Amino acid sequence: MGFSKTKRGEVVTIVVDDQLVSSNRQELKRLVLDEVDHGTRRVVIDFARAGYIDSAGLGMLVSLSRQVRDREGELRLTNVHEDLKSLLELTKLDVLFAGPDPESRGQST
Repeated sequence: MGFSKTKRGEVVTIVVDDQLVSSNRQELKRLVLDEVDHGTRRVVIDFARAGYIDSAGLGMLVSLSRQVRDREGELRLTNVHEDLKSLLELTKLDVLFAGPDPESRGQST
């Protein structure tokens, strides 16, 4: 259980490899904030391989979104499975992570 990270152009993508839960949420938070503190302005968290997210993980995403914005960065979620998508919509948090996919912009050729 962990995270993997790739950089493409100006965008860093962090893949949640299994779960985002209380026991690993601080690791993800540290990965994202380290990237933003070192100049990355666009971070995508990819949930394609994620099987589960608990309330602590969800709360951390909300907090992390604010912290990234305060550092003039942009945080987006991608490949969100139906259960998480429904939860985000139900709690109105979908608007917090809404917007164009940062991977499609600012790419150097």
